[in-house]
Amino acid sequence: MIDQAVQPLGSATPVGPGEPLFDLHDVAYTYSGRQVALYGVTLRIWPGERVALLGANGSGKSTLLKLLDGVIGPSAGTMQALGRDVAAVAAGEDGFRFHRQVGLVFQDPDIQLFSATVLDDVAFGPLQLGLSRDEVRERCDEALAAMDIAQLADRAPFELSGGEKKRAAIASVLSLRPDVILLDEPTASLDPRTKWLLVDLIQRLGEAGRTLITATHELDIVPLIADRVVVLSEDRRVVADGPPAAVLADRDLLIRVNLIHEHLHEHGSTVHSHAHEVEDGHHPLIETVPAGPAD
Repeated sequence: MIDQAVQPLGSATPVGPGEPLFDLHDVAYTYSGRQVALYGVTLRIWPGERVALLGANGSGKSTLLKLLDGVIGPSAGTMQALGRDVAAVAAGEDGFRFHRQVGLVFQDPDIQLFSATVLDDVAFGPLQLGLSRDEVRERCDEALAAMDIAQLADRAPFELSGGEKKRAAIASVLSLRPDVILLDEPTASLDPRTKWLLVDLIQRLGEAGRTLITATHELDIVPLIADRVVVLSEDRRVVADGPPAAVLADRDLLIRVNLIHEHLHEHGSTVHSHAHEVEDGHHPLIETVPAGPAD
């Protein structure tokens, strides 16, 4: 059973002064009044932070991102985002202005890519702002260049690879020039080369000063994309919050939240205990203990 108290795991110093961008107190969310997706989440996120939401599949990461984006409002608790009540934003109050400042990149890019060409998708947001043709073009060129996909502008989204679709989806959010970018499993199902290319792009977005919140269960990318890690357990609570080095060094925590699993291999007189990521990834040797007498 996971300890319900949040483990501090060191200090994660806010990088921005003043009020937090997101302020959640005892927030819960329930789908259809039955399925609990998040429970008792208290969390503050500050301007300029790079936060990784770490948890196994089904731990509530995507639901938390939707709350942060104002797509849904909390079923219980209180939540402020950029000085606005999220329940009101989710109900449609001032939602357009809010979504100019906060952009969500879904795990499945096909949700966001619906136009005839990549350029049309990237231009969609700026066009809704009523900007001039030159301003829309400037924003599109800027977003496509940031994602290194200018050569794909005239391609149809269905013609793209998985990695190209992910970058096009991010570009469609960047064209709005949001202050906050939310990324849901951005490297999921990508080949290794494309995965690390996308990690590099995420790093550059952080270096440009944007607030980045990335949901993932891939441990190897966390130190590169985040300076703070928030861990969600399988009972959909926040159970740890701290710097990447401290969180990733806590083997017992990672095992309890099902991000790595442990099993024993016996080789002669030695039993090796290995920790493996639940999905693909590295599995470093954790400890070596002498084997007991044979049964």
